[in-house]
Amino acid sequence: MAVFTPVTLDQAQTWLAGYELGRAVELAPIAEGVENTNYRLETDRGRFVLTLFEGRTDEASLPFCLGLTAHLADRGFPAPRPVADRSGGWLGRLNGRAAAVIEWKTGAWLRQPSPADQAAAGAVLARLHQAAEGYAGRRSNPVGPPAWRRLADRCAVGASGEDRLLLDRVEGALARLGDPFADDLPTGAIHADYFPDNVLFEDGAVSGVIDFYFGCTGALAYDLAIALSAWGFDADGRATPDALAAFQRGYEAVRPLSEAERQALPRLGEAAALRFTLTRLHDRIFHDPSNLVTPKDPAVFLNRLDHWRAREAA
Repeated sequence: MAVFTPVTLDQAQTWLAGYELGRAVELAPIAEGVENTNYRLETDRGRFVLTLFEGRTDEASLPFCLGLTAHLADRGFPAPRPVADRSGGWLGRLNGRAAAVIEWKTGAWLRQPSPADQAAAGAVLARLHQAAEGYAGRRSNPVGPPAWRRLADRCAVGASGEDRLLLDRVEGALARLGDPFADDLPTGAIHADYFPDNVLFEDGAVSGVIDFYFGCTGALAYDLAIALSAWGFDADGRATPDALAAFQRGYEAVRPLSEAERQALPRLGEAAALRFTLTRLHDRIFHDPSNLVTPKDPAVFLNRLDHWRAREAA
């Protein structure tokens, strides 16, 4: 359960005095997520998400992330709109954390998406890239190659046993891959965390895309590579060819890739595998058992490297 900073209903009600959202009647922790603290907030005027931003989220980046969701929502994309307070701002402070109230999106994420669902999710990612065109905000990738090096060095301090073996494989991959973003590929605002649990479905269609807090300016094909790495593999990190094909087919039905993007995709897939292996490895090594959150297995993401390397060789 993603709760790092506890909040009581009375504390939420006091804080909500700065908003025109009515009286808080229920506050319930949201189980999904590993980065920030999220609550389902019920008021006498509706349902919202109350998010408290934790250590890995740079507060200075939040205007970019919230601005991006507002930009997308203004263009009819199913992103949750941030709720402004009485002064017109999106951010406040609650229990020592930057905090925001976000529109609630109905639907649920799919544990076992069908090929049709995969294609629909791919098409919506392409729509996101199109709808984000013209967004003036810019943010460097917070988990790009410089951050990989810092994460690997920090992991080396505490790694032992299986974690040490994983880190050895990561170091080899880092040395081989270098900077995978050197190509001049189409760029724009990207989600950078387009996993199944961030894509909500309702009545067979995508009803919401949430959690833009890793959003940044980057290669659109890298966003696709992250999504393929998230949607196209089984629980053990083995490629599912039908899922990979369906997702990419859905994406390219809306936004066809250039030949340069297609050639770069395997290398960008390796970058995605490294990025999520390192953050998951770091979270497992330095897990605080007092936090109500379960670290995810880094090994299943490292396993994706073999698939992407084989595609690059082919």
